[in-house]
Amino acid sequence: MAKPLALTSGEPAGIGPDITLATWLRRRELDLPPFYLLGDRASLAERAKALGIAIELADVSAEEATTTFARALPVVATGQPATARPGVPDETSAIAAMASIRQAVADVRSGKASAVVTNPIAKSVLYRAGFRHPGHTEFLAELAANGARVPQPVMMLWSPKLAVVPVTIHLSIREALAQLSTDLIVSTARIVVSDMKARFGLAAPRLAVSGLNPHAGEDGTLGLEDVEIVAPAVEILRSEGIAARGPLPADTMFHEAARKTYDCAICMYHDQALIPIKTVAFEDAVNVTLGLPFIRTSPDHGTAFDIAGTGKANPSSLIAALRLAARMAAAQP
Repeated sequence: MAKPLALTSGEPAGIGPDITLATWLRRRELDLPPFYLLGDRASLAERAKALGIAIELADVSAEEATTTFARALPVVATGQPATARPGVPDETSAIAAMASIRQAVADVRSGKASAVVTNPIAKSVLYRAGFRHPGHTEFLAELAANGARVPQPVMMLWSPKLAVVPVTIHLSIREALAQLSTDLIVSTARIVVSDMKARFGLAAPRLAVSGLNPHAGEDGTLGLEDVEIVAPAVEILRSEGIAARGPLPADTMFHEAARKTYDCAICMYHDQALIPIKTVAFEDAVNVTLGLPFIRTSPDHGTAFDIAGTGKANPSSLIAALRLAARMAAAQP
């Protein structure tokens, strides 16, 4: 029997509970893989009541989740209550959210779950509670280390239409430019290729590497970074047998015909990668963390406090995240 997916609660005051409930209700219609929610059953029941949803919730262990999934939404308690109301985070929000993430990672690393799927968190809420990471991705990398060397986490946004990876992630443009290096591009691309082989079933992933500057620098007339930083990285990758092209002008990389020529676009900074994928695949894009010793996917959207508890939240990205996590888990030896 396949192991279930461990789904975190995310920010309790956000739309995580809404889309979790909506997704489970469509489990048969969509033939979804079994999952369990790590969180507070009482809080989830309160949200279901607010949404007018009649749903069966079951307090279970991770080992019982798969057999429970067909009749009830399995909930595995983390021991941290969540009292936040829709759209209004309170003092329990950060504690509950972080406990859920920690337990999900522990479950997948101990073999109780096949992958981690995370509901959206509110970083501003976590920061007030002492959270010191730029985002989910970096926190997961520290948990993966478990006291040893922290692996390099790579954030991929994936959809059937496009997959993108930003080399620098949650940084200001100024800081991203300061940190961009040939070594960082190469190490990021190597992780992408390794995980696309192991977890996406691609024998020889094709990479399109964007330039940093407009028109990839116009041979150095619009900045030397593409000549001095990006181009050497592409040459190193090609010397290692990786199918990499670039630096390419970013403004011509993402139209339909161009997308058919590569499996993943390696971009130099956050918005260079995320704007195109959120344009072409806003509802079904999935956030995937590569480079970790476990699989992690997430919906590609935030907590949407303004619509939490209203029934307006769209579960499409969570559904895609669950499906992709199951697919990646099945591809592993």
